[in-house]
Amino acid sequence: MSRWLVRIFLLLLAIASAAGAAAWVIYAHTQELYQGFAGPEVFVDIPPGAGSTGIGERLVAAGVVRDALTFRAAVWISGRARELQAGEYRFDHPLTAAEVVSRIARGDVYERLITFREGLTIAEMAQVFEEKGFGSAKEFEAAAQNFGLIHDLDNAARDLEGYLFPETYALPRGTPAADLVAQMVENFKRAFDLPMRTAAEQLGLPVRQAVTLAALVEKETASADERPVVAAVYLNRLKNQMPMQADPTVVYAMMKAGRYRGNISKNDLQIDSPYNTYRYPGLPPGPIAAPGRASLEAVAHPAAVEYLYFVSKNDGTHAFAATLSEHN
Repeated sequence: MSRWLVRIFLLLLAIASAAGAAAWVIYAHTQELYQGFAGPEVFVDIPPGAGSTGIGERLVAAGVVRDALTFRAAVWISGRARELQAGEYRFDHPLTAAEVVSRIARGDVYERLITFREGLTIAEMAQVFEEKGFGSAKEFEAAAQNFGLIHDLDNAARDLEGYLFPETYALPRGTPAADLVAQMVENFKRAFDLPMRTAAEQLGLPVRQAVTLAALVEKETASADERPVVAAVYLNRLKNQMPMQADPTVVYAMMKAGRYRGNISKNDLQIDSPYNTYRYPGLPPGPIAAPGRASLEAVAHPAAVEYLYFVSKNDGTHAFAATLSEHN
């Protein structure tokens, strides 16, 4: 009887040793660097609701991890099976299975960059959105009609023209246009903060008028030094009840009418649109583009000058004048 017990004990010991050795091999695999893809990089898209098995299959197929068993072991060892997150992941160098699990549990998704420069309209931003492969222009334009996002600052807004802050955004693939638009409005609110809004209000400019004026400044000059001066010119014109006579407002009016072809003529200055500041006094009814922070700052803190006129010097800057004769 004792001989059989010894044999059973030795058999169990052998099984335990073999299992331990196999477990050690599997653990070792989770700690080994591995790259099974041939190119410089590979992208793996993990859909929402994918379990660890499905995720493992995608990673194995892409050559990111050695095999499904190694991935499952890495997940089990990490204890983070419930933390694995959907999204697009980029892999461009060898990683251990443990490192792959950690990245997916952190949600370290690959983000694509999209840049909106200052002075773009909603329609122009929509084209950038489509050209960069984030979605359709129509989708972006539809999202930009959600004027409720800005009603806490401008309850007269009927779209988000002027309130989509221009900068570079990092977005996971598949980000809906509505989410991007909401982020752009939040960035606008951070840029045109309370101190800046207060300064503009002290000049008699509520938010809508301040942003409308900032859009004119943005379209008129790219020179940082000139922005506060251009803002002062328009403010002086408003004080003196003079027409703004801003060419960018004519361009915007023609764009809205589908008539703009890259330049304007003398006849175009007569287009019947409330945005045409050659025909209608005061500021246009709303922003004609998205101003950057520098132009918003210029409107809140304009230069202390008496200028009423300015004309391009054809080198990116302008000549300013206080009288019409000097201007002429």
